Formats: sequence, structure tokens, C-alpha cells
Amino acid sequence: MSCGHRREERGQASVEVLGAVPALLVLGLVVLQLLAVGYAAVLAGAAAEAGALALAGGGDAKAGVREALPGWSRARARVLVSRATVQVRLRPPSPLTAIGRRLEVTGRASLGAP
Repeated sequence: MSCGHRREERGQASVEVLGAVPALLVLGLVVLQLLAVGYAAVLAGAAAEAGALALAGGGDAKAGVREALPGWSRARARVLVSRATVQVRLRPPSPLTAIGRRLEVTGRASLGAP
């Protein structure tokens, strides 16, 4: 009897592990998405500062922003220049486009006092 009981326990454990795998995958995707949002926020802020520095030097702020961004993010960025302020909006990479749009981050830099 004890041998049959152990087989049932092993079978139950296998079913529990299989049930946990999708939850672990979803958790992993959420963590990766949050990391992508954080990285995009850092990139947007740094690119806005680069654009403001280019503007301060008499150059093209949009070109300064584009040069500061890695290749993959250039197509996902929108740059707005208004007077002495440079704003960069960046969509982080995401497996679903709708999610990426909702998680868009903004970086802003100004030449003068806010």
C-alpha cells in the first residue's frame, strides 16, 4: 500500500509543478517589462539632456537626442523642442504594442530654471 501512496504523491507533485510553470512565466515577463520601462526612462532622460546640451551649443536638439539613443529606441522615440526645453517620449520594448503605448515614459531637460 505504501508504494501506491508514494506514486500518487509524486503524480500530485508533478501536476503542481506543471500548474506553477505558467505563473512563473507570467511573473518573469512582468519583471522583464518593468526593467524595460526603467531602462527606457533612463534613456529618455539622458537623451533629453543631450538634446538640451546640443540646443545650448547652438546645434539641433533633435539630432542630439537621436545620437544619444541606441538604435532600437530611435524609432520608438518622439522629440518635442519648445523654446529652451527638450522633451523625449519613449515607448519601452514590449511583447504587446498596446502595453508599450500605455507604458510610455517621458524625459525632460531645460536650459533655464523650471
